Amino acid sequence: QVQLVESGGGLVQPGGSLRLSCAASGSLFRINVMGWYRQAPGKERELVAHCRADGSTTYVDSVKGRFTISRDNAKNTVDLQMNSLKPEDTAVYYCNVIYANMRGYWGQGTQVTVSS
Repeated sequence: QVQLVESGGGLVQPGGSLRLSCAASGSLFRINVMGWYRQAPGKERELVAHCRADGSTTYVDSVKGRFTISRDNAKNTVDLQMNSLKPEDTAVYYCNVIYANMRGYWGQGTQVTVSS
């Protein structure tokens, strides 16, 4: 049974930083893609960043230069370092993993609130 355990959300002032972490377990398949999505109230879930098995990354334009995604293939973990946070970054952040058998899974979500 695949499990994704997320941590690191919280309340931060504008300009502050947070680090999200996600650990995947329970599958014998290699992980192809690990990433983070977010969903703000009244909006659709959107990709924030993802990292492929070869280390290549993709970021949504609004976070480029502020967020950094990193993964540890040995530990099956993915982190999202978020700097220079803005109020518009407020959302529930979800970890997403796609395995080599093409099955994808979501974490339970962690709230990030950027407010003064």
